[in-house]
Amino acid sequence: VGGFIFVIRRVGGAGSAMSFGRSRGRLYAQEDVHVTFADVAGIDEAVEELKEVVEFLKTPQKYQALGGRIPRGVLLVGPPGTGKTMLAKAVAGEAGVPFFGLSGSDFVEMYVGVGAARVRDMFQQALQRSPAIIFIDELDALGKVRGSGAPGGHDEREQTLNALLVEMDGFGTDHSVIVMGATNRPETLDPALMRPGRFDRHVLVDRPDIKGREKILNVHARRIKMSDDVDLKRVAKLTPGFVGADLANLVNEAALLSARREDKRVTMKAFEDGIERVMAGLEKTSRIIVEDVKRRVACHESGHALVAASLPHTDPVHKISIIPRGMGALGYMLQLPEDDRELLTQSELQSRLAVLLGGIAAEQIVYNETSTGAQNDLQRCSDLARRMVTEFGMSPRLGRMYYSDAQRSPFLAGSGAIVSESVHAEATRREIDLEVKRLVDEAYRTAQDTLTSQRATLERLAADLMEMETMSAEHMHRVIEENRRGPKLMAVPPASLEVTIEDRPAEDAATASEGDSDRGVQAV
Repeated sequence: VGGFIFVIRRVGGAGSAMSFGRSRGRLYAQEDVHVTFADVAGIDEAVEELKEVVEFLKTPQKYQALGGRIPRGVLLVGPPGTGKTMLAKAVAGEAGVPFFGLSGSDFVEMYVGVGAARVRDMFQQALQRSPAIIFIDELDALGKVRGSGAPGGHDEREQTLNALLVEMDGFGTDHSVIVMGATNRPETLDPALMRPGRFDRHVLVDRPDIKGREKILNVHARRIKMSDDVDLKRVAKLTPGFVGADLANLVNEAALLSARREDKRVTMKAFEDGIERVMAGLEKTSRIIVEDVKRRVACHESGHALVAASLPHTDPVHKISIIPRGMGALGYMLQLPEDDRELLTQSELQSRLAVLLGGIAAEQIVYNETSTGAQNDLQRCSDLARRMVTEFGMSPRLGRMYYSDAQRSPFLAGSGAIVSESVHAEATRREIDLEVKRLVDEAYRTAQDTLTSQRATLERLAADLMEMETMSAEHMHRVIEENRRGPKLMAVPPASLEVTIEDRPAEDAATASEGDSDRGVQAV
């Protein structure tokens, strides 16, 4: 008898197959949701959109009396870290309703039919506690386009998606359950999920602008003791492209750095060092570098900086360093844009190509040979030149055409494009390669001419950088003025073409040397 009881307990246990059909959604009761719209900053447009959803939950009768139908689903789309989950919790907190939160991957298990059963159980629990909110984070893990897998393969995910579609269609008009989903891959979602009657509302939760970043910093700065010299407006200006999660991490890093230095309050220098740490990685002061390598790295980074300071249409240089950082970067040159840029012209992109090649051009001029330190620069330069030709229509030879075979996510910058089989003829692909090479060659000549005409300045910058290890923009400009030679460079005529760049601006902020792994820091 004892053995029989033991078997029954094992079979009915919490982790058994019999309990797999229960939803793993975590229920937050009304009193457990403490987040409100007052805790959300920097994304005012999204908040305004969702205030109407709160009204749907609070007073549904007002809309139903006029024959209106309460929206069944709200889809939050945007880059990672912008606050989509917090927004969903804020809606529940403002409306004072239960909140069911779970991830799209929580539905699918190794057992067939478990996902569909969990979907049905989740909706049943929500209906019993109506009005309520069901929030599915990372919806793309569950709602990808059906038929995208291998023919005859495992279709448990598709069955789960079908169950979700059926449940959303089965809602009556006399309830107040709203399904909220969040994704940064909306292009991968099944069209059946996106149609009216399911996810009716699409709310963009985008990267904050400079005013939004300042508001977010003010929210996170409430919990730390700040020095009087901290200027959050300047911090916001120094962090273009940062999302809410980045800014929260920055405030925390600044507090940790100040505590490590035995400071009584968080200083402005701690914020500036925190920005550098987030963008370029952890400083490795204990790493010993051979003197010859150190001198070459100083020359390389000085080349980047001098080209950036000499050409028009470039972002201002903020700092140059030959102290190793991150995963293998021996040095870097940090640029910070003066404002948030949504459009980049052809002239600006051409200047960026030249800045990227400034390091390898400096090595060739000074040492008459190059090193492996330019590998990352060449990779990003080639990628940018190819996008100019295939995506931005900036090739006179190929015309204003879109030739790219890559499918990029609008919200996952630098995530790696999915390249499908090319639909272009071999002759077209060859023309594309020739145009990419032409752009890179022209940029290299521009960088080489710029540095050759200012070789004395280049060598002085490299020598000072060897001695200082970290050079400020002020020192760099002073050296350039003292060593200025030859006629002033003429600006490149502005191009009439403009292109929308979706990549994160902060990722266009630093150029690093040997072994720089792309830690979300894109070269300029």
